[in-house]
Amino acid sequence: MTDISADAVLIAGPTASGKSAAAMALAEAIGGDIVNADSMQMYAEPRILTARPTDEDVRRVPHLLYGHVSVLESYSVGRFQSDAARALEAVRGWGRVPIFVGGTGLYFAVLAEGIASIPPVPAEIRATAMARRKALGADAFHAELSVRDPESASRLSASDTQRTLRAYEVLEATGRPLSQWQRETGKPVLSGLRLARFVLAPPRDALYARIDARFDRMVEDGAMAEAIALAGLQASSPAAKILGLRELLAVHAGTMALDDAKAAAKQATRQYAKRQLTWFRNRMADWTWIEAADLNQVVAAMREALSP
Repeated sequence: MTDISADAVLIAGPTASGKSAAAMALAEAIGGDIVNADSMQMYAEPRILTARPTDEDVRRVPHLLYGHVSVLESYSVGRFQSDAARALEAVRGWGRVPIFVGGTGLYFAVLAEGIASIPPVPAEIRATAMARRKALGADAFHAELSVRDPESASRLSASDTQRTLRAYEVLEATGRPLSQWQRETGKPVLSGLRLARFVLAPPRDALYARIDARFDRMVEDGAMAEAIALAGLQASSPAAKILGLRELLAVHAGTMALDDAKAAAKQATRQYAKRQLTWFRNRMADWTWIEAADLNQVVAAMREALSP
């Protein structure tokens, strides 16, 4: 293992920014193992649609927390916190450098800043909350949440199914508003470690070209079959937000032509990348930003920053 100035490496970036390739090259250079910090790559079933590492990638470098959860499960930030802590212990126990890679900003907050330790919500409460929202409708459900947890509701739109349900569920399960829990920051997973923190932000034209090319490859590689296999997902399921899923299912249903679906999925992915970058700029301004598009330049910049 190469001597470096950090105990752990964090590599964040928008979708298709080249994080995975950069992480593998860096891991091979410094003796690292890669740990997933992307919410959609946790899921087992949609490997192509979520651009999960290939079998060849995994043979090159060990990868942890990829594809270890079914889309039918409700995977929470709290569960990620526990899984990441176990992965950290394992990698360091092997005498290797943990390299956390992904595009989910909240996961990096768990790793480097800490979040509130909200107790798990029982399945029956989640079912009750979902039934309540369905019975009332989105607007009335949001209005009820506004009365019970005005702080959380003020930050959420009525159409944000996942987050309004989460706020309602936590209130029902714990008797305390989610907003109150969120003010009680817990211990970061990587507390006490020397961290090297990077954000990959290639030029917009290069990023958008990668997004477009990657979705074309996904379709060629069998993304449609993956989408069809996920057709029964509830709309409120986090996995239902997998980029490109809705558009490919529309093709399967005969309501959209494939070319139109590809164009719409690419546009949605570009918009998502913009939102990711906005989050990173707001929350990770003090991280090391690498704006090169070339893989060798990106890895060289990280290695230079890691030099003791």
